[in-house]
Amino acid sequence: MMDGILIVDKPDGWTSHDVVARARRLLRERRVGHTGTLDPFATGVLVLLTGRATRLAQFLSDAEKEYEATLRLGYATDTGDLTGTPRGEARPCADTLREEVEAALGHLRGEFEQVPPMYSAKKVQGKKLYELARRGEEVERKAVRVRVREFEIADDEAGAWLRPNDDGTCDLRARVVCSAGTYVRALAESLGERLGTGAHLAALRRTRAGAFRVSDAHTLDELQTKTEAGAGAEILLPMKAALSGLPAVHLSVREAQKVRHGAAVGVPGPSPGWPDGAHVSLFEEAGGLLAVGAFDAARALVRPRVLLAAGENKH
Repeated sequence: MMDGILIVDKPDGWTSHDVVARARRLLRERRVGHTGTLDPFATGVLVLLTGRATRLAQFLSDAEKEYEATLRLGYATDTGDLTGTPRGEARPCADTLREEVEAALGHLRGEFEQVPPMYSAKKVQGKKLYELARRGEEVERKAVRVRVREFEIADDEAGAWLRPNDDGTCDLRARVVCSAGTYVRALAESLGERLGTGAHLAALRRTRAGAFRVSDAHTLDELQTKTEAGAGAEILLPMKAALSGLPAVHLSVREAQKVRHGAAVGVPGPSPGWPDGAHVSLFEEAGGLLAVGAFDAARALVRPRVLLAAGENKH
């Protein structure tokens, strides 16, 4: 069994499911899952969890994301990205001023409600929206509260900020830092509406998911080379890497035994001031990650929620 975290640099044209299936075959591990879908045309960080680490998905799914995006000004598409059909004729964008774009981007930063696109993997009444969209159906979608912490122009290597294309459109490179569940294609559409040019997402690369950066990622070819050499486990990060932002408690042998049986344990020393319900990593005396618990502030206890040691079951 291989338990750990695998950071993959997802290639263009692969679905997230394709990557998971490939990892299952190469690692010979049935339990493999990802923590956040990327569209087939998008590339970059895809966090995979293997073996017992799949129990940690709930602690990673809300992680902040960072992207490099190419926004094409000139027309919108029915999907919000380059795979869709243009909506109307291309509108001029070459005379767009940087000040206008920066002002429009400023309106798209902060917290606001965003309606998920019809062409997305989000489910409504058990059905994926993109499946309904492909059948020509459109359903009402509930707006979701999102947070865009950064949305800014990213000059290219030559220092240019807007690149004209032969068809009259213009490409704008941008950097986006946002909450999980934010659709960058919807941000592109909103920018186009504010500028009056129309816009869609022409390219997307996820450069960070939570604490995991693209510099930590391995290609599928690298994974294949390692597994064929019998060294697939070498590129897996330990489970505790998924919980680096959580407070930790180191248990005595007796306390660890209590946790294995699902019992709460006290927090040593004065009250740590953690909020009620805060997730806490629980480590055995030897340093191994035993469980993730929830802090009971009223009683100064940590109650195990997810057991991770070999042979343990989820609670």
